[in-house]
Amino acid sequence: MDTTKKSRPPVESRSFRSDAIEAVIERVSSGIEDPKIRLLFENCFPNTLDSTVFYDPDRGEGDSFIITGDIDAMWLRDSAAQVMPYIRFADQDAGLRLMLEGLVRRQAACIHLDAYANAFYRDPVLGEWKDDATEMRPGVHERKWELDSLVYFLSLSYQLWSKGGATACFDKSWLTAVRRVLEVCREQQGSGAPYRFSRMGITSSETTALKGIGQPSKPCGLIRSAFRPSDDSTIFPFLIPSNAFAVVALRQAAELCDTFFPESVEASECRQLADEVETAIYKFAVFDHPSGAPVLAYEVDGFGGCIFMDDANIPSLLSLPELGFIAVGDPLYQATRRLVLSEDNPFFFKGSAGEGIGGPHIGLDYVWPMGIIMRAMTSNDEAEILFCLKMLAETDAGTGFMHETFHKDDPSDFTRDWFCWTNSLFGELILRIEKDRPHLLQQKITGAEH
Repeated sequence: MDTTKKSRPPVESRSFRSDAIEAVIERVSSGIEDPKIRLLFENCFPNTLDSTVFYDPDRGEGDSFIITGDIDAMWLRDSAAQVMPYIRFADQDAGLRLMLEGLVRRQAACIHLDAYANAFYRDPVLGEWKDDATEMRPGVHERKWELDSLVYFLSLSYQLWSKGGATACFDKSWLTAVRRVLEVCREQQGSGAPYRFSRMGITSSETTALKGIGQPSKPCGLIRSAFRPSDDSTIFPFLIPSNAFAVVALRQAAELCDTFFPESVEASECRQLADEVETAIYKFAVFDHPSGAPVLAYEVDGFGGCIFMDDANIPSLLSLPELGFIAVGDPLYQATRRLVLSEDNPFFFKGSAGEGIGGPHIGLDYVWPMGIIMRAMTSNDEAEILFCLKMLAETDAGTGFMHETFHKDDPSDFTRDWFCWTNSLFGELILRIEKDRPHLLQQKITGAEH
C-alpha cells in the first residue's frame, strides 16, 4: 500500500462525523513533521468514528452501538476504550456528545441484560457462541466474565461527565446498572457463584477450569475475574490490573452518584468496595520477585499463589498509572514496570522488527502494539517515547493502521487489520505528546536511530 496516501473511507461512507474531531486532526497533523507518523495519526485517530459507530438518535433517548472493527459485536471494554480520545472534545460538539451519551445508555442496557457478559449484539439474537455452557441470552455475543468490562462502563461514564460535559445519560437506568455492577462485584468477592462458563473443543485459554467454576480462591477482598481483558481465561482468579482499575472507577462512580443521586446508597457502597479492594491489593498482591525488588503480581489466588507476568491488553500492570491507580514514580510501579518490560516477563518478546509485551491470546513471539503505546504513555524518558513511536511506525506493514499483533521478526505477519481499540490508543498517544511534548513531533522519527 502507498503509505503517502490517507486510508480513511470516503466522507459519504463514514459511520459518524464530528466537526470537532476533524478540526483536531487538521490542527495536530500540521504540527507533525514525520510523514509516516502524520499519516498514522490521520488514519488511526478517527477510525472508530469512520467505521464502527451505529448511532440512532431516535431510538429511546439516543442509542450508540460500536463494534470493535472486524468483529460485528460490541465489547463493553473495547467500545469504551475506542471513544476515550474523543471525550475531551464532546463539549465542543453537541452531536458528538449525544452519540457518546448514547453509548453510555447502550452499555447500561447491556448490563441490565447480562452483567456477566463481555460482548453483545445490536439486536436480540443468538450468535456464534450460543452453545457455550453458560446462561446465554438473546443479544449476548459472548458471556465471559471479565471484571474490566463493568469497570470500563464506570470509567466511560465518569470521563464523559467530567471531561465531556454530559449529564443527560445519568438517569435511573444508569443508576440501576451501577447497582448491578456492585452486586456482581460482591458476588465475585466470594465463591464466584452463580457464574459458570465452559466452551468445548477450544484451547484451554478459551474456557475455565473445574467444569466452569474456575480455579479456587480465598476470599480476601479482591474480586474474581474468570477472564482477562484479552478474553483469555485467568490462571489465578484475582486479576490484579482489573482490581486496581476497579478501585479507581468505583470512586469515580461514587462521585457521579453523589452528583446525580445524592440520596442514594450507591455512592457509599462504591467507596466501601473500592477501599476493600485497594487494601487487599497491597496485602495480597505485592511479592518479592527473584530479581530482588517487591513488585505487583499479575494474578493471585489469596492462598499465596501468584504469577509474575503482564499481558498487553488494558488494564495491565504496565497501564496502572494511566488508569489512575498508582503514580509513575512510585518505586513499586517502577520495579513492576522493569519486570514486565524485560525477559523476566514470559510474554515480553524481542526480535529484529520490534519488542514489546504480548500475551497468550495470539501466542508466543507476537508483540501487541497497544503494549508499545502504553509503554510510551507511562514513560518520562523522551528517548524511550521516540523509540516506541519509531517502532509503531515501522511495524504497520505499510497499511497505515495499527494492528492487534505483529511477529517480532516480521511485521508483515500480523493479526487484525481492522482493530479500532489500538487505533484509538495510538491517537491518544499522539494527542498526549502534542500537548506535553510537542517538540517530539517536530522532528523526523522514522528512518532515524534513537
